[in-house]
Formats: sequence, C-alpha cells, structure tokens
Amino acid sequence: MRDTLVLNASFEPLSTVTLNRAVVLVLQDKAVVEQAHPELRMRAAAVDIPAPRVIRLCRYVRVPFRRQAPWSRRGVLVRDRHRCAYCGGRATTVDHVVPRSQGGQDTWLNTVASCAEDNHRKADRTPEQAGMPLLRQPFEPTPADAMLLALGQEDFDALPEWLAREAA
Repeated sequence: MRDTLVLNASFEPLSTVTLNRAVVLVLQDKAVVEQAHPELRMRAAAVDIPAPRVIRLCRYVRVPFRRQAPWSRRGVLVRDRHRCAYCGGRATTVDHVVPRSQGGQDTWLNTVASCAEDNHRKADRTPEQAGMPLLRQPFEPTPADAMLLALGQEDFDALPEWLAREAA
C-alpha cells in the first residue's frame, strides 16, 4: 500500500497516512493535494481525483515539538535502504551493533540493517569481536527525514522546491 505525506498548513511534514485516509481527508475538504501520483487515479461513482502523494492540511495543527524520530525495525531498514551494513547485500533483518546480551539497546545508533547470514555469523558479538567492520555508521534521522525516507524520497533533489526546503 502506498503512503501519503501529510503536511501542516505551514508546509511542515507531520506524518504519513494510507492512501485511503488521504483521499478521505481531501474529500472532506480537510486537506488539499499538493502532489499527486503521476498515473494513479482514485475513482468512484461521483468522484475521479488523482491519487495524492503529498497533501496539506487546510487548518494549522499545533503539534508538540519532537526531537527524535521514533525507533523501529522498519525504520532502520528504510534508513539503511535495505542494504546490509556488513556485506552490502539485501538486508532483511536488524542487527544490534552492541548485542542486547552485552547491554545494547534498540536505538538508531546501535542498530543496522543486516542480511540474515551476516546477522547469524556475527551472533552475540560486536563487529570488532566478529571481525566484521561496518560499511557505514548508523545515524539518527530527524523526524522529517524519517518520514521522507519512508516514502522513498531519499533523493531530496527530486522533491518539489517547497518541500525540499522543509526537508533540508
């Protein structure tokens, strides 16, 4: 299922919603379509609209300031573009740099995407102990970066000018 980016009335990224939820918000006049999927349309008996890729709320919504993107396994895989941090192959799982058995936690800076083979080979050891150096260091994405990555918008140059300013 495709996700749609939701912008506040001030063009700040707020969250992502399902395509169906985005269409409902547009049809209820609570949001407007800022960017649509090029060849995808939503059709019903009395409705024919382009499928929204980015919507903007009509009214400003005050949200508490969030310093960090919430950690998730899916988020780590998306952040690392489903590439194994040890061999560069297709990653299907998440590995703890400092294993949980050694006190490692579920954080952005302690987890990397990994293929199942390398995850099993590393086992309950650090990369140094296993002789498996990381190809790239884990980092903590901003909340806005995490949303854009989840939507497949890794290349900020491909974003519309108004959205690229917010993401930078």
